Amino acid sequence: MARTTTDEQKGVFYDCGKCPAFCCSVYERVAVTKKDLQRLAKYFKVTVEEAGKRFTRMNGEERVLRRAKDPLLGEACHFLDRKTRGCTIYHARPDVCRTYPARSRCAYYDLLQFEREQQSDQPNVIPLVTLTFPEVKIPDEE
Repeated sequence: MARTTTDEQKGVFYDCGKCPAFCCSVYERVAVTKKDLQRLAKYFKVTVEEAGKRFTRMNGEERVLRRAKDPLLGEACHFLDRKTRGCTIYHARPDVCRTYPARSRCAYYDLLQFEREQQSDQPNVIPLVTLTFPEVKIPDEE
């Protein structure tokens, strides 16, 4: 998503350019607001309705970006360039992508760096990351 962030920026401890774009693949739902849809429509010079049909889908009541097969991580955002691992709509990306990770550290970048260090700094080591949200039943307290 934000491919220009570098660890040389003061107070930032990640470099999106050195990441395989975990954030674009592990999240099955990237929410798209009306404002995001308008931005996509303007970027592609289509109507808001056409942008909605071409680039998003409904997930229940929520509008989300479409996803596509990804040879590296299985499935990823439709707009991820599979070779460069960068966002092809960087200036038109949704607000959720613009603000991610909204902190000075990125957990995926930290995981990537940790695993590469464990594997003797192998640049081709990419840990597979999957997010799941199982429903957990909490027993009633007595």
